[in-house]
Amino acid sequence: MRVAFVSETTTEHEGSDDGADRLGRLARHLANRGHDVDVLCRQWWEGTPETFVHGDLTYHAVLDTDEPGYRFALKLPGVLRRLSPDVVHARSDPPGGVVGAHWARLVSRTPLVVDWYDPPRADGALRNYAYRSAVRAQDRGVSPSEFVQTKVREWGADGTDVSVIPTGIEMDLIRDTQPDESGGDIVFSRRLDEDANLETLLLALAEFREYDWRATIVGDGPERAAYERQCRDLRIDRNVEFVGEKDVEERIALFKNTHVYVQTAERTSFAHDLARALACGCIGIVEYHANSSAHELVETEERGFLATSSQELTERLVQAGEHERMQVNEDFARYDDREMVEAYLDIYRDAGAID
Repeated sequence: MRVAFVSETTTEHEGSDDGADRLGRLARHLANRGHDVDVLCRQWWEGTPETFVHGDLTYHAVLDTDEPGYRFALKLPGVLRRLSPDVVHARSDPPGGVVGAHWARLVSRTPLVVDWYDPPRADGALRNYAYRSAVRAQDRGVSPSEFVQTKVREWGADGTDVSVIPTGIEMDLIRDTQPDESGGDIVFSRRLDEDANLETLLLALAEFREYDWRATIVGDGPERAAYERQCRDLRIDRNVEFVGEKDVEERIALFKNTHVYVQTAERTSFAHDLARALACGCIGIVEYHANSSAHELVETEERGFLATSSQELTERLVQAGEHERMQVNEDFARYDDREMVEAYLDIYRDAGAID
């Protein structure tokens, strides 16, 4: 099968986001299974070739590095017609890529699958029209969570058109990784920006300042200095360590030697590190927010808790201490990368791309 991924930015672009990372993850797994995978994007490699093979993926420069983004939808149909894929898998953001992919397949009737990682957002009449056009154009849609699925339906998607497929995790790596001895009692991992909402956790931890415990904050970002200052103001800085960015292997090793993972972010389409931490045996505590899907991972789990305030978070931390430590929770093998790939193949099959 030949799959054409449409995403203006990819994991190879500087500052790539979670939506691009998810699509890149799927593309690599499909290529490893022997499928032909093309990625139609903005050029990120040096030189003048319009195509560039990297790993098992073939990248096609729909735009060069400096071209304006609105031209992506205009140039995309010509590239897709030359490739003649069995299925087009387009990222919803920006929505113009979906519209361009739809124009390309009007004659060929190639199935169009749209990946809605983040919810559509109202951002002016033209962009709103593009999102609604993307909803109408798709043969099948996919979201990482029920939260995003609901938001896409609010923009006009039929109830059966958008399926939930969680982003996969690395179960084999989780099973094989040795715990990092620097782990401890509590871990938080996320980009430290305005949506991280780490202050809720820090306020809860301040209630335990007289006790012996250790919390690790993984990640960096514009709010890191403010959070470090808050730790000093709350007199918990001797218990809280900010360790900056860590790669996936390092985070998994840390999770495997930590008792509790806390998620407080106000906006999350899919709490990827929370899923990893739960598979590593951590107790999961999630602060509920209307624009986050993180609660979906713990609301039915014995080793998961919900909170709505720093006071409730304090209570949940006490409750979490009653559970024994684990290093692998096989219940979360259902989130393994292999399960994600099989679910997408079913979507392609339902859309008519493969028998």
